[in-house]
Parts: sequence; C-alpha cells; structure tokens
Amino acid sequence: MDLSRRGFLQAAVFTAAASGLTVACGGSGSGGTKNGKDLTLWYWGGALSDKVVAEAKTHFSSQVKLTTASIGGDFKQKLTTTLAAGSSVPDITGIKGEDIASFLPNASRFLDLNELGFKKLSSQYLDWKTKLAQTSDGKQIGFPIDIGPTALFYRADLFAKAGVDTDPDKVAALVKTWEDYFALGTELQKKNPGTYLVNNISSMFDMTVGQGTQRFIDKNNHFIGDQDHIRAAWTTSVRPYTLGLDAKINDNTWNAAVGKNLLTELGAAWHALDIEQAAPGTKGKWRVCAMPVGPANQGGSYLALPKQCRNPEEAFKIISWILSPANDARGFTDAAIFPAAPAAYAMPAMTGPDAFFGGQKIIEVFGPAAKAVPSAYEAPADAAVMAPYKTELTNIEAKGKKPDDAWKDAVSQAKQIARRQGVS
Repeated sequence: MDLSRRGFLQAAVFTAAASGLTVACGGSGSGGTKNGKDLTLWYWGGALSDKVVAEAKTHFSSQVKLTTASIGGDFKQKLTTTLAAGSSVPDITGIKGEDIASFLPNASRFLDLNELGFKKLSSQYLDWKTKLAQTSDGKQIGFPIDIGPTALFYRADLFAKAGVDTDPDKVAALVKTWEDYFALGTELQKKNPGTYLVNNISSMFDMTVGQGTQRFIDKNNHFIGDQDHIRAAWTTSVRPYTLGLDAKINDNTWNAAVGKNLLTELGAAWHALDIEQAAPGTKGKWRVCAMPVGPANQGGSYLALPKQCRNPEEAFKIISWILSPANDARGFTDAAIFPAAPAAYAMPAMTGPDAFFGGQKIIEVFGPAAKAVPSAYEAPADAAVMAPYKTELTNIEAKGKKPDDAWKDAVSQAKQIARRQGVS
C-alpha cells in the first residue's frame, strides 16, 4: 500500500483535473509558441512549494513570463506521451524519483544541465541524489528537488507503558539491528495488547532493499534479484509476519491504525506529515530515531529541461533559484519537502522543535540520515522488476502463502519481467 503523502496529493489533483482543471502547455512545436519570453513549468501537487513557485513568477517577471501547471493523473505517462509527440512540451518539468532511471535511456530528450551551470552548483546537493539523474557518460538530466531519508517513528507513550526509555538516542541504541528491533517489538506488544510493530512487510522490503548498495539489476544490465543481498532483505522483511508483529495493512485502514494500533512506523522524512494528518489526536506522543542498520531513501524528485526548452539559460536560472538551499528550506516549512541541499538543514526553517513530536528537533535525526543514504545503481527496469516481490509479500499476508514458495514465485516472475525489459 502506498502511504505516501505524494500519492494522496496526486489523487486529489487528479480529481481536480477530472472536474475541469485546464492544463497550460508550452514548449516548441505545434502546440506552443517559440517565444523565449514565455516558459512553462509542469509539476504535480506536493512536488514543490507553491509559495516559492509563485514568487519565482514575480522574481523573473522582467525576463520571462512563467506559466505553471499542476498535472493530475499519471504524470509520467503524460510527460512521456508529450515528449514522444514533440509538441506542447513544457520548458521545465518535474520527474519523480522513482521514474528518473526510466528516463535515462532517453537522455537525449533532455538538456544536459552541466552545460548550463549545474556542475558549478552540484557540490551543494547530495552526491548520491545527483548521480541518480546522471547518465553513464556524465550527462545530468535532473536537478534535485528533494529526498526521502528514512528513520523510525515510534509512539513514546506506548514505549513508556512498557517501561522502555523513550529518549530518541536511547531507543536508537536499542534497535541497532533488525533483530534488536523485532525483539523490542515483541516486548512492547506484550505490554500493549492489540498493537503491531510494522504496518506491512512490503513496506519493510522497501527499507531493507534501500539500505543496500545493490538492487535488482547491476550496471552491466544483469539480473541479480536472486542473489544473497535481495534474499537477505526478503528474509528480514518476512520476520515481523512470522513473529506476529505485522499489522498486515494493505488496504485503507492505515489512517485508523496509526493512531491506535501501530507501535512504530518506518518511513521517510515526509511521512511525518502523513502521521500528523492521519492521527492528530496523538500529537506529542510520537518521537523519531535512527532506523535499524542505517537509512534508506524513499521518494524525492527532480526538475529537468526538455530539449525543446525555448530559453534554456533563463529556465536554468529559474530552477536554480527555486531549488536553492534557502528556498529548499522554505519548501520543508511549506510542504514538508525534505531538501536535497544539506546547507538547508542548518537553517531556522528546519531546526526548530516539532510540537507533534513532543518538541523534538527531528532534523537532528533526518539530517545525518540524509547524508548517510547508501549510493546504489538503479536500472531503468528496476521498479518493474521489484514489483513481483512486493506482490508476493502481500500474498504471504493476505493468502497465507508460504514464504519460501512466495520467494520462488517472486524471483521467477522478476526474471520474466527482466527479460522482457532487455535485462540479461
């Protein structure tokens, strides 16, 4: 189940689109003009701070007229179709982090941001994030918007009820390994009947795979989804199920459960807003600490300039301004968009105490996590190849399928998908 705030917002924007939202398109070709004084920006709800985007229109008004469009529905599909048609292409577009790898084989459809000045700015952004939008020959097609460093959210009141020290540093020390985490969960569950440690094991798998330096396909385009690193991530993810610590939430009951039945949540920085919105009555009862083993990354997107961009130099100035460290920090304040620029982590917008988390300064957890996310190669077919593993994990929960059988079926299906995607 996708618990992402981004997912909820996208659905809301899609609804608006269905009820008559007009999308303004630009770019060269039959659907737009070739006037370099007019630029268009496509993004989706929650991708950028609307306040910063509005200010960008004013800030650059003497140079260009910037028209923005919040695109509903399947953003990737709409962008792909528009790029293929070659007309009505936006001058600036967002690309979701989970989609960036699939655009790299068609990098020629985008401008190389290094040639426009990104190389001089790149040191301001996290290297692992920057590289995910870079081709093997060094072409940079994406300018980092945000990231999703992960941590462990936990219910301090339920920990205290079980006699567990609730201080974030103390909790982090108790859960250095996944087995530590499961052992603590078993203890907490005994003192808090009817509660669970994780919402589902598919979300666990996202975390355990993301903690590694390898995924499902290597740099030589070989399938490695049957190797030890993926099997270990699978085995770890199944453990909460076998221990009775898994809430098996794969429907729309998460909102109710997060305020009542869940002891912890493994999630990205932006997930804090999900929890706050779903369970406002638990204000002050949550805390955050480092995740067992180490952080992963979930989410985070980019801005890119299609090759049809009518005024590349000015467009690059606009995205550089919108995504400057100072405006990145504002994006966190406005929309819980976690910056890809570490300099933002020390700015007042990010260093204050968070009342929902009992006055904790959560940047002290997420800042170090962001810098420690491992760098891993993500192939264009990675998301498609990963899908059957998550489906089979859900089958374990929903159908009682034996984990070993589910593993074999997941690998078999993943290999078939990989072959169809040209992976050897």
